[in-house]
Amino acid sequence: MEAKKNLRCFLFLLAVAPLLQLCFCDGDATVFYESFDESFDGRWVVSANEDYQGVWKHEKSEGHDDYGLLVSEKARKYGIVKELDEPVSLKDGTVVLQYDVRFQDGLECGGAYIKYLRPQEAGWTPKGFDSESPYSIMFGPDKCGATNKVHFILKHKNPKSGEYVEHHLKFPPSVPYDKLSHVYTAVIKPDNELRILVDGEEKKKANFLSAEDFEPPLIPPKTIPDPDDKKPEDWDERAKIPDPDAVKPVDWDEDAPMEIEDEEAVKPEGWLDDEPEDVDDPEATKPEDWDDDEDGEWEAPKIDNPKCAEAPGCGEWKRPMKRNPAYKGKWSSPLIDNPNYKGIWKPREIPNPDYFELEKPDFEPVAAIGIEIWTMQDGLLFDNILIAKDEKVAESIRLSTWKPKFEDEKEKQKEEEDTADQDGHLKGFQKKVFELLYKISDIPFLSDYKLKILDLIEKAEKQPNITIGVFVAIVAVFLTLVLKLLFGGKKVAKPETRKPETTEVSGSEGTSHEKSEENEEKDETAGAAAPRRRPTRRDN
Repeated sequence: MEAKKNLRCFLFLLAVAPLLQLCFCDGDATVFYESFDESFDGRWVVSANEDYQGVWKHEKSEGHDDYGLLVSEKARKYGIVKELDEPVSLKDGTVVLQYDVRFQDGLECGGAYIKYLRPQEAGWTPKGFDSESPYSIMFGPDKCGATNKVHFILKHKNPKSGEYVEHHLKFPPSVPYDKLSHVYTAVIKPDNELRILVDGEEKKKANFLSAEDFEPPLIPPKTIPDPDDKKPEDWDERAKIPDPDAVKPVDWDEDAPMEIEDEEAVKPEGWLDDEPEDVDDPEATKPEDWDDDEDGEWEAPKIDNPKCAEAPGCGEWKRPMKRNPAYKGKWSSPLIDNPNYKGIWKPREIPNPDYFELEKPDFEPVAAIGIEIWTMQDGLLFDNILIAKDEKVAESIRLSTWKPKFEDEKEKQKEEEDTADQDGHLKGFQKKVFELLYKISDIPFLSDYKLKILDLIEKAEKQPNITIGVFVAIVAVFLTLVLKLLFGGKKVAKPETRKPETTEVSGSEGTSHEKSEENEEKDETAGAAAPRRRPTRRDN
C-alpha cells in the first residue's frame, strides 16, 4: 500500500512539473483557469432569473479532497456566470476550451455543457443570465432519451443577413456512461480545424468551413432548387409499369385455396378416438368455503389426459392440411420497363441569392463563461475550467488535476465491481460492451440509425441481463450495412424511430432544455389486490 502511495506521488510530480514550467515561463498561454479551490461566492454570479431555482454549492468530489462547483438538486434549472478580465479573441492563433465534470449519481437526463458568452453589449447581464443570453460557443455533454452527445455549437453571424445562426457539429462523440470524472477539450486551430477530445483522446476532427462537418454549413450552397420550378403534369417517374399486353392464362384459377386436405394422410395406429384431450383433475377437491348458491355448481379443474401422452393422439381425428399445388393467388400483369420513364423529377438549380464566401469563421469574442443547464440528476460536479492558447497547457492541467482523480476513481470502481453481487451492478465486461456500442453508434455512416441504436443501448443499460442480446443485434445491423456498402444492393430503408419519452424544446438560442418525463409505469400485477373470486367452470 505504501509503495502504491509513493508511486502516485511520483506520477503526480511528473504531471505537475510541466504545468509549473508553463505557469512560470509562459503565463500568457493561460487566459482563464478556475479550479474552485476557493468558494465561488463573490467571483461567480448566480442568475437571479426566477426560472433558475437550482442551488449551486462548493463541495468536494466524492472520495477526494478536490473541490468543485456542485449541482445539488434534481429537476432544476441552473444558471451561473463568471466574467473574464478581458474578452478573448477566437480569431487569432489556437484557442483551447477545457473542463472536467463528474456525474457522481450518474446522468440519465440532463445537460453539463458550458456556454462561452459574448460581451454584455450583445444584450445580457450576469444577474439576468438565462437561455437567451447570446453566446459564441456552446460545448459539453448532454444526455437525455435519444440525445447523447458532446455538443459543439458555434453561433455565427451571417455576413449577408446579419442574423446569428447556430451551427451544430455533425456526428459528435457520445457521453461516457459511468460515474467517473471526465475531461472535455475543444481545440480551435487558426487553419479552421476543430478537434474534440474526451479524456485527452481525440474523438472528433472537423473543419469549420466544411458542409460535411456542420449543420447547417457556415457557407451556404452556391446553388439551390428553384422554388418556382414545378413538375410537368406529364412527367412519369415510374421505372416499371404493368405489361399492358399481358393476358391472364386460361387455366389461372384465382379462387383456388392456398391449402387443401391431405387425402393421402392415414390415421395413426393407436389413435384414441373416444378419449378426450383433457379430463377432470382427480386430485382436485371442492374448497370447504365453496357456496353452491353463490358460486354455482363446483366442477374440478381440467388437466391433460394422461392416456393421450402415451398414444399418437386423442379425440376426433382429422386429415391434416397441405399446400394446394393448384394455388396461384391473384393474377397481376408482369412488370416491364416504362418506355415513358423520365427519372425522379427535381427542380432545376439556380444561383443561391444568400451565398457568400468565407475564408475563416467570424468568431465573436468570449467575455464570460456561463453554465445554464436543466437536469433531472443532482451530483454533477464541474471543475478545472480552462481557456488557453496552447494545447500543452491543457494537457498539463489534465495530467495534474483530472488524471489522478480519474485513476483513483477507476481503481475504486474496479474494487466495487469485484465485490458486487451479480444483481444490481454492471460487471466490468458489460461496461466494455456498452463502451463499444457507443463507439459503434458514432460511426458516421450509421447516422440514420443512431437514434435507434441509442434507444437499444438505453434499454440495455437499465436491464444488464439483455446486454449480450442487444450487442448481437447492433453488431448484426452494423455488419449488414458494411456488406451492402461493399457489395451493393438495395438501399437500406431508414428505421422508424420511436418518439422519445422526453422532449427537448429549444428556445431562440436553441439550447434551453424544457424536458418533461412521463414516468407512468404499467402495473404488471394489476388485479392482484382485487377481491378474491372462486374459480368456476368457465375459468377452466
